[in-house]
Amino acid sequence: MSPDAYLEMAETEAEHWWFRGRRDVLQTVLRSLALPPGARVLEVGSGTGGNLDMLAEFGTVSGLEMDGTARTLCSQKTSGRFDIRAGRCPEDVPFGVESSERFDLICFFDCLEHIADDVASLARMQSLLAPGGVIVVTVPACQSLWSAHDVYLRHYRRYSRASLTQCIRAAGYEVERLTYFNSLLFPLAVAARWFDRVLRRSRSTGDAVPASALNAMLYRLFSAERHWLAHSSLPYGVSLLAILREPRGERR
Repeated sequence: MSPDAYLEMAETEAEHWWFRGRRDVLQTVLRSLALPPGARVLEVGSGTGGNLDMLAEFGTVSGLEMDGTARTLCSQKTSGRFDIRAGRCPEDVPFGVESSERFDLICFFDCLEHIADDVASLARMQSLLAPGGVIVVTVPACQSLWSAHDVYLRHYRRYSRASLTQCIRAAGYEVERLTYFNSLLFPLAVAARWFDRVLRRSRSTGDAVPASALNAMLYRLFSAERHWLAHSSLPYGVSLLAILREPRGERR
């Protein structure tokens, strides 16, 4: 992402309906995984730290972030409470030298789309997974929604169920669960992208925090999906969520 995007994220991720709603959804999904007490957690692409406190519910959290601006903002925001290391997937991953640096949970939250070689990046994580470990991935969905917003955020792609499944299997994992989410607001996202294209905007209309009442309403709609996703899947949406593990015969 661009430095401007990281600065904007740091300012908005605590209050913006999208970040808050996604955290609620992810928290519910992670609670369903029956992680071990005091799990070791790694967030790849930890950005400016908006997910770290949520992840800390599940254990000891570390992060991998390539951008120096993002790491500085994260350290300031979290008072240096987390081990955030500089690196880049798949070629520069500063974890795994010691046996203690194996993780029960590895998270790619809207990160894979920023990486040229998504397959190699997922495959690289196999050496960091503890026995029985799990990887949780979220990505933007529907290439038809591609817009200036994706360009601004320096995405390489948006995914479909088929393309994400292909990526996961090519990296050597089994797909335990795959679902769309951010479904209730899908029509609004389509309309916003169409509006941006017609006006030839270089930025999305939804980047800034909306007025308080609207922000609260959008948050409630998005967050409400966590109740459905706790026990079922959704057939379409602005995003995809996948849970993946190593093939059963290879689990350590």
